[in-house]
Amino acid sequence: MEAQELLIALHDESAGYEISPDRVPLSVLRSFAKDVDEFLRGDSNDIDTNTLDVSVEQGSLAIRTAPTANPVLMNDLRKLAGDQEMDGVGPKRRAVIERWQKSARGGRRWRVSIAADFLPVAIVISAESDFRADDADQWVRVERYVRGEIEDMGGHAKPNAHIRLPDGKTLLVDAAREMLRDEKVNRLYKPAMIRIVAEYNVMTREYRGARLLEFVEHESQFNEKDLDRLTQRGAKAWRDVPDAGAWVDELRGSKE
Repeated sequence: MEAQELLIALHDESAGYEISPDRVPLSVLRSFAKDVDEFLRGDSNDIDTNTLDVSVEQGSLAIRTAPTANPVLMNDLRKLAGDQEMDGVGPKRRAVIERWQKSARGGRRWRVSIAADFLPVAIVISAESDFRADDADQWVRVERYVRGEIEDMGGHAKPNAHIRLPDGKTLLVDAAREMLRDEKVNRLYKPAMIRIVAEYNVMTREYRGARLLEFVEHESQFNEKDLDRLTQRGAKAWRDVPDAGAWVDELRGSKE
């Protein structure tokens, strides 16, 4: 398919005036740009937004992208243009649309539109729309052990810990003031295992409302006696097998 430009526009008067490229609250500009970046990337970095050229235009505040022909993004846009039930749309794009839908219902004359020449109609998220997905909000209560690096701990009004997970994301975990106060080990910028209770989204694999239950001491120790004991058990179990490798290959169905 021929590459297409996208025009993603935010119309917002909740600040008491109609926003535009000439005047927009910094927080609105920051969150909108972040949402657009996440929407374009999708779940598989469908578009490399680090190299994507855009222009900021009236609309009231609109971002026009350079032409793109990414098939996953275009298929998701067609689904959104044709049906407000978002089943089949990627989880990250659904999450962005859900945030916009929530803002549209709570804001005064707040809406987002997405337009492109290949779409039969523009996608409009407003107080009158009802974008939803039956499987987009499957949150379950879980208790988990989580590994990561602790980047920050503390806080006056709401004590918490910031955990950098192996995938690079940061998990914010609420913590009891006494737990952080009485902690004897300096854990900052060190790998750690923690036990948390949180809500877990089975679709997006994200956590929310996480609470720290405990730091888990986990130290791998080498015990030479245990190794010798296991080695002897293994040698005894395999003593009647002339070629262990060939026996395993035969079980797996491997052939020469």
